[in-house]
Amino acid sequence: MMLNDEDIVQLYWDRHESAIEESSHRYGRYCYSISYNILHDSEDAEECVNDTWLRTWNAIPPQRPNKLAFFVGRITRNLSLDKYKAKKAKKRGGDMPSLLEELTECIPDSTNVEQTLLDQDLNQTINQFMHTLPERECNLFLARYWYGMSLSEMAERFKVKENNIKASLFRSRGKLKSYLIQEGIEL
Repeated sequence: MMLNDEDIVQLYWDRHESAIEESSHRYGRYCYSISYNILHDSEDAEECVNDTWLRTWNAIPPQRPNKLAFFVGRITRNLSLDKYKAKKAKKRGGDMPSLLEELTECIPDSTNVEQTLLDQDLNQTINQFMHTLPERECNLFLARYWYGMSLSEMAERFKVKENNIKASLFRSRGKLKSYLIQEGIEL
């Protein structure tokens, strides 16, 4: 029987090593897909997922996440972005440069988009913005900018032409820019 998030978090709080196994069993593939879409390397993605469980172990307690999937997903994403930046110094590749470049038009401090995205206030404002989008637009935005999916992967998954996805993402970025200005975030 698979444990629910609350039970798994309690295992972390009680410092039971089975928490890692349960987390891996429940969210391993989810975390791997996040990491692989950023890194495009199986070995590096596996390493980031394994590091996710250690970071989760160290973060719970004191944190007590309500949604374990979001919690471990964010850890995996941040670890993967860190690994990507380290590898980028050696070689360029994958789709992350273009993803980050797309966001420079609406996210402040375009010289360091990765760091800006980690800013807590901006994250909160972007989360609020996501709730203003229709479900389909929100799903496309998340698939591209959270999960790092390529346009071709998105076209296949959402059964939409790549040009339609590009147009939707362009409109969403414009809405995000307007929303950030409205919320007083300087661009």
